[in-house]
Amino acid sequence: MTLELLGPTGWSDQRQSSKLEEVAGFCEVILRFADAYLAKRDSIRVLECSCGKSYLGFVLALLLRDAKGKTVSLVGVDSNPALIDKCSAVASRLGLEDARLVCSRTAQFESDEEFDIVVALHACDTATDEAIAKGIQLGAPLILAVPCCQNQIRGQIKTGHPLTAITDFGPARERLANLLTDVLRAQFLRSAGYHVELGEIGSPKLTPKNLCICARKVKRRTKRPRSDEYRMLRDLFKVRPKIEALCPGVLDEKAQGRSANT
Repeated sequence: MTLELLGPTGWSDQRQSSKLEEVAGFCEVILRFADAYLAKRDSIRVLECSCGKSYLGFVLALLLRDAKGKTVSLVGVDSNPALIDKCSAVASRLGLEDARLVCSRTAQFESDEEFDIVVALHACDTATDEAIAKGIQLGAPLILAVPCCQNQIRGQIKTGHPLTAITDFGPARERLANLLTDVLRAQFLRSAGYHVELGEIGSPKLTPKNLCICARKVKRRTKRPRSDEYRMLRDLFKVRPKIEALCPGVLDEKAQGRSANT
């Protein structure tokens, strides 16, 4: 797998080295969650959304198979047909017989399969929302995503919110929008019945896009509506995250009405 990243010469440039470190850091996080919550499963099914060249999916599958002794089924989804063809050839060379690469946007991907882990590494802008929404729709026990390029919310932050003194300044507005986007995603996952942690896949010196959203499905839903925090934060900044449209039915609007009337 390393040779696939390094290329035929066996040498890597700085960008490839950084990608290797990102993949390694993310795999470490994923494996920690798999060890904690999927240890009793002999077979693990992985869905990688917006997989690109599927470095993450391939390395993760090999680690689960060779280091953890699991039978691994990998499905990678990407809308670029050329990358899908390349990934299919790489999977064959790596001996990943149960790997399947699908040309599709994540939002349009449909499957009767059940997946244990849904992952996405640096899926750009709302492609991360598509990955999270797909994981929720499939009822995946684990959803882990490292977001990238949070443009959708950034463009919606205007005026009329309590922190305009911060968002008057471009760089500060961008950083606030990035954090707001990912916290809203985390709160939405809570609304969908997941326990959520925010972590990092490595040092910010490696990549500033190192925040990792780690969600595991809980068996018992709390009686109190978990969408309140999401809704309050969303309405505070007058934004409408894409994930709502991608995953309708998660927010308990009836519970909101009951809460408002009490």
